[in-house]
Order: sequence, then C-alpha cells, then structure tokens
Amino acid sequence: MDLDNPRRLAKQAIQATVPPDLWERNRSFVQELQETIHNHRLVGHSAGRALADGQFTKEDLARIHLEYRHAGVKIFTDALLIAQLLTKQVESRLGPGSKMPSRFLLTLNALDEFGFRPGVDQDGYYRGNPALAHYPLFEDLLDQLGVGREERETYTPTPVADALHHNLESAYQDLAVLTLFLTIAEKQVVLFSPPLRAAVMAVGIDVKGGYYEFHGTSDEEEWTAYDDDHEDDLWYILMQALTPEQYEPVRARAEHYLGLWAQFWDEQMKLWKAPMAS
Repeated sequence: MDLDNPRRLAKQAIQATVPPDLWERNRSFVQELQETIHNHRLVGHSAGRALADGQFTKEDLARIHLEYRHAGVKIFTDALLIAQLLTKQVESRLGPGSKMPSRFLLTLNALDEFGFRPGVDQDGYYRGNPALAHYPLFEDLLDQLGVGREERETYTPTPVADALHHNLESAYQDLAVLTLFLTIAEKQVVLFSPPLRAAVMAVGIDVKGGYYEFHGTSDEEEWTAYDDDHEDDLWYILMQALTPEQYEPVRARAEHYLGLWAQFWDEQMKLWKAPMAS
C-alpha cells in the first residue's frame, strides 16, 4: 500500500466519499469563499506593513500578543480536536468510515501543533517533543516580551478579541462552521506571522526555535512552517462537510469572522504606542 505523500492520499480519499455532483457544487462554493477572502481588506491590512517595518515597541508587541492569545491561540488546539470529533457528522450522509480521511488530515495539523516532526527516530518511531508544541512556545514568547503569568491571566481583552474567541467557541457543534473558522484562522496566521516575526526580531528577540520558527508558509525556506498546507487541508474537509442548504449561512459566518479579524488589527493599530494599563 502506498504510504508516501499522505496529504495527497487523504485528499483523494475525502473526495471519494462525496458524490461527484455534490463535490463539484461544494468545490465551486469553496472557490467563492476563497475569492471573498482574497478580496477582503484583511489581506494587505496596514498592520502587516507596520509590523514588518519594525515600528512597534516591545510593550506594543506584548499587548498585541496578549490580544492574539485570547483571540485564538489559547483555544486553537481545542477547536482542532473538537473538529476531529465533529467529523462524525458526515457519516450519516456519506457512510461508515467517511470521517476518517478528514480526521487523518486534521491529525497532520495536530502533529505540528503538538510538537511532532516529520521523520523517524533511531528506533524507527515518530520524532517529536512536547516542548516544541506551538502553544507553549507562544507562552515562552510572552516570557521574552516581559509578560508575567499574573498579567496574562488578569488581562482584559478588547471587545473584538473577545468576540473572536467566543465566535470560535460558538462553532463547537457544527463541523462546517468550525472548519471554516479554522481555515480563516490559518489564513490569518499565513498573512500575519511573517510581519509579526519581523517585529519581534526588531525588538531583539531571537525567534529561531520559537513560536515564529513554526508559523508562516511552507515556501519560506528559513523557517519550518506549514500553515498554508493546513489551510488547504481544511478547505478539503469543508468540501466534505458542506451541503447546499448550508451555503448561505456559511457564507455569512465567513464574512462576519473575516470582519472580526480585520477589526482586530484595526484595534491593534488604534492601541499602537498607547500606554498599557498596569
């Protein structure tokens, strides 16, 4: 049995579970969503340029990362694992076992999130270390930015960061919506990780081996990031999860969630260089 290129094999298996006419309708709808994202003001937001130019102080970046933590970082793997469970929703339509190819793809994302690395160790087993899990690396970055544990736990997020957090949690019962939100979150990471990395480096923090080592796109040769691959995986899972009656509600949720992320970066620009409350 072919074990090479597991991502391609899983995508082929997902498509094979869906009737061809529905697959084509879902693919067409997903292409519309991708165009909506491509044309959204989140893409090319001025915050990305300001970050890339190193215009933020260490204090500014501490607050941005506290906001970012609440908006999605802290609960991202919760949402990812819940999406794996929710794939059971496709079996009543698509047959026994149809959930497994999507779970397989979500596992590739989870392996990266949890600190596994491609390849096998000296015993022919998986390679990885939980110290390289992404969320602990984010907390390590907050340490480097001078944010203490008490400050993290008592921080009051802006309303838009809170809205992003609760929107993601609100999707925990619906595979299509949750997958959509995870996809948009990955796109947001693709867009903003390179400028955030540049901004953190500009204040003297070494990002090698840290959170921003592993966030960005797979074509950045200096970094070990696969967020663009994960985004593409999630589109395939969405194409399996969708039914035509969901198109308009899903479109509306996409536009709302995209708008919240754009407002999030609007807010970071408004708070730029304003004193952080003690």
